[in-house]
Amino acid sequence: MTGPIAVSAPSAPPSTALLARRTPVAKIVALALFTTAALLTRDVAALGFALAVTFLVAPLFGITPWGLLRRGWPALLGAASVVVSLALFAADRSGTVLFAAGPIVITTTVLVNALSLAMRLLAIALPSVLVFSTTDPTDLADSLIQHARVSARFAIGALAAFRLVGLLGDEWRMIAMARRARGIDAGRNPLRWLRLFASTAFGLLVGAIRRGTRLAVAMDARGFDAGLPRTVARPMPWRPADWLLIAAGAALATAIQLIAHR
Repeated sequence: MTGPIAVSAPSAPPSTALLARRTPVAKIVALALFTTAALLTRDVAALGFALAVTFLVAPLFGITPWGLLRRGWPALLGAASVVVSLALFAADRSGTVLFAAGPIVITTTVLVNALSLAMRLLAIALPSVLVFSTTDPTDLADSLIQHARVSARFAIGALAAFRLVGLLGDEWRMIAMARRARGIDAGRNPLRWLRLFASTAFGLLVGAIRRGTRLAVAMDARGFDAGLPRTVARPMPWRPADWLLIAAGAALATAIQLIAHR
């Protein structure tokens, strides 16, 4: 006997912004074109152009540039870690020395490499935040079935996963508060903090696997894997604006590559 399965999670709020209203598959295709072009270059000017475009179009998704930075803080943390790790462990330290303090030697080559890798990470992550934070999970599943022609089993599984992701933060806080209530606290000891972080992450992983297993059994019991044709409850038309969005993504991707190979 299994307990109730919580599948609700905060989804993208309805938005009247111009690009937020576009079909999810069209947004994903434009995103793939844009981020692939950023992935294939390490030119600082091209990546700077990609980031500038991202912040300029953010209001068209209903998100302010500052709101985008708040939502993309993990990407900012990752970019900072890239800069620090390269400053400490870069093998190529040719060029003019800009800063030297013991084993830490920052040269122009180290700085350019660190900035290019950090900017490439941001140019891939921040546009993804724009797209997926303004895409309703149900609309995504419907669009995948109707426009991408994927199987209903895959689309509904993606819908369930999308909704369950929002529960991970709440689950982490519940585990942390439960341990704190039992007197388990790292205090200011960094080693105990790392050990507590690892054990909390393991507990979160175990809970996610159990929840996913119960959800899979519940979906099979409701006939999601019956193999029969499924009807579409919410028809989603493909509009000319969706083609324009894809064309804009292709044009921006071309511009990134042209700047990189100027």
